[in-house]
Amino acid sequence: MLDERGIEYVACGSKELDITNRAQVQAKFTELKPEAVFHCAAYTAVDKAEDEAKDLNWQVNEQGTKNIANAAQQFGATLIYISTDYVFDGTSEGEYQVAAPTNPKNEYRKAKLAGEEAVKSIMDKYYIIRTSWVFGEYRKNFVYTMLRLAKTHDHLTVVDDQVGRPTWTRTLAKFMLYAIDHQIPYGTYQLSNDDSCTWYEFAREILKNENVEVSPVTSAEYPQKAYRPRHSIMSLNKVKATGFEVPTWQEALGRFMDEVGEDK
Repeated sequence: MLDERGIEYVACGSKELDITNRAQVQAKFTELKPEAVFHCAAYTAVDKAEDEAKDLNWQVNEQGTKNIANAAQQFGATLIYISTDYVFDGTSEGEYQVAAPTNPKNEYRKAKLAGEEAVKSIMDKYYIIRTSWVFGEYRKNFVYTMLRLAKTHDHLTVVDDQVGRPTWTRTLAKFMLYAIDHQIPYGTYQLSNDDSCTWYEFAREILKNENVEVSPVTSAEYPQKAYRPRHSIMSLNKVKATGFEVPTWQEALGRFMDEVGEDK
């Protein structure tokens, strides 16, 4: 989207910038003197974060975020930090409001919440954007996984007792730029596509034009090391109050499929 709008930017992957290295971060900010920083880096291997990569999880998600926030504050930049619905415990039956009590239940969640708290304590100009169930053109995600499996299986099983809101990366990117462009009030926001579904319902929609049967199963049939929320629907009211239009997940998925095709 920055390319489309002709906005000058520098994008750093972990090879170009190790955010856990404070000196590297400081040097990069001194070189670039950015006006806005989109902090999307995270350690997201949720199960590994429970044990073998526990330290790395905290180094990236907490300390790395502190390093970015300190440098951004020093240079007067606006920081946009991407967080997660996982800061909640997933036990509520209603929508999680922005100010609802957080209660992270695994190491990844705890580290991401610590990142949020670091941004709040360090920064003057910041947007924390919590998101969930992200899919998009780049890298692995649930949509690509379902399409790939459908090519080699005639029957798939998907959990039907975890409810949330899918998020198209383009919708997320649009809001990130919208926040900057419209100078909406600084603070914490929650952004996904509208409406909600289970992973099974999401899979059914993804594969509606594929010759494959999809059956619902329970989470108990797919045990995982790290706790997963059963109900992580976040309220979008604060985002909508800014005037930003949020498409439904079905609309977003349809546009995504049209854009990238089903051959990936």
